[in-house]
Amino acid sequence: MIFLSPSILAANFTMLGEQVAAAQKGGADFIHIDVMDGHFVPNISIGFPVIESLVKHFSIPLDVHLMISNPEKYATRFCEAGADYLTFHLETMKNPAPLINEIRSRGVHPSLSLRPATPIEAVFPYLDIIDMVLIMTVEPGYGGQSLIPYTLDKVRALRAEADRRGLHDFKIEIDGGVRLENIAVTTEAGANVIVMGTAVFSEHDIPAALDKLRKEAQRGAELRNKA
Repeated sequence: MIFLSPSILAANFTMLGEQVAAAQKGGADFIHIDVMDGHFVPNISIGFPVIESLVKHFSIPLDVHLMISNPEKYATRFCEAGADYLTFHLETMKNPAPLINEIRSRGVHPSLSLRPATPIEAVFPYLDIIDMVLIMTVEPGYGGQSLIPYTLDKVRALRAEADRRGLHDFKIEIDGGVRLENIAVTTEAGANVIVMGTAVFSEHDIPAALDKLRKEAQRGAELRNKA
């Protein structure tokens, strides 16, 4: 199954409610929220108030990505704010297991993310205690970048490892540079949760854009299944 997670980093913040409503109407499975602290990544974005507001007005699950140093200081607060999936970077902690367990104890799905240069094998020890891995397909911190081709090799390796363990429905999320022209390649590689920003929110008809993206994503998944 393919899940689409439009990123509000690319939304028009003067029309955020309307655009999220359009994404929900168009069948988006999640809304992706990038939280940046200006330290782990060279940019600053949104925090608790936006998440709390979205929870009050929309039923769509929130896919919250913490691109911050010291995620253990803030993870509980993001769980309370309304995150459904909470992702933090493996690079920020020597032992992420306690925080993973804390997130799950709050009724939230724990997830780990990796920068493009981090070997995918680094996440293998935690696959049995997390619900998703987010593979950055661009350098984190800015929208509008091009997908880095070698990151799809990490997707393939992770999907192979998940399948080897019998985790056939394990969620592999990719974030960065996805557009209509390349989304099929990402799902053919084994990704099944796809973050898109400008490919959705720069379009006048957001539901139509999501429909086209889903069809292409499904085409890639079918190619993988035939291989």
